[in-house]
Amino acid sequence: MRYAVSVPNFRPADLAVADGSVSHLSTLVDWALAAEAAGWDGFFLWDHLLFWKSWRLLIDDPWLVLAAIAARTQRIRLGPMVTPLPRRRPWKLARECVSLDHLSGGRLILGAGQGAPVEADYLPFGEPGEPTTLASVLDEGLQVLDGLWRGEPFTFHGQHYHLDDVTFLPRPLQSPRPPIWIGGTWPKPGPMRRAARWDGVFPLKFSGPNEFSPLLPDDVRALRAFIAEHRPNTADPFDVVVAGSTPGPDPTRMSEIVGPYIEAGITWWVEGLDWFTYQRPEAIAERIAQGPPRR
Repeated sequence: MRYAVSVPNFRPADLAVADGSVSHLSTLVDWALAAEAAGWDGFFLWDHLLFWKSWRLLIDDPWLVLAAIAARTQRIRLGPMVTPLPRRRPWKLARECVSLDHLSGGRLILGAGQGAPVEADYLPFGEPGEPTTLASVLDEGLQVLDGLWRGEPFTFHGQHYHLDDVTFLPRPLQSPRPPIWIGGTWPKPGPMRRAARWDGVFPLKFSGPNEFSPLLPDDVRALRAFIAEHRPNTADPFDVVVAGSTPGPDPTRMSEIVGPYIEAGITWWVEGLDWFTYQRPEAIAERIAQGPPRR
């Protein structure tokens, strides 16, 4: 059982950071260092371009931040949760991931999904936002990533991508490749079937348009049963990752919250530390320093 911190790659424009800068890149790096010191196992960043068009947000590029974190930390796993693969060139992402995997000494976990909201991160840039198109592009992009990371001559001809006899070197440090966790909405079967083909699942549960509700332990049990039914080789390791929130100063209450999820079969608990809940950077830093909700 492992525990991670997840933070947005943006902050509201009306929230100042300690040094008065318009970016909080150094703050994100400091949080990652604090997370490693406090015993967390992972530090994950959101990956958005705008997130919401009507909001005034100051946004940092998550991949540059992750590179800075990789260079400053020693143990903690890191990655995007999740990166919207359909708005990326998969060969460019493949190169970035290999570089980050080497820079971190083999600590990258790649979270990948269709990406949302399309109204802010796709449509304003002339990118397609139709869900079935994004799903098709995502599936091909994942195949391209996997093929390029093998470090052998690779040819691929799909509906969206065409590669002819290309060899990407070096290979990732991790073998056979960095773990790929698929983000998606439970209980939609399409994203869950996709996740079953890879290394893990990071599910969300919608209660309405752009509204989330907590994934419950019974959801986890049903999800694990679905994955087992659709996974080609159930003997291979597979991560079930759930995001939630626990009160740091209260170990008993933390155990009461996380315990049922562990019993239901999760392998990672991701502590969601967003601006909407915590409001101030000092509050996020305090929760990180309190450490993970280990039982």
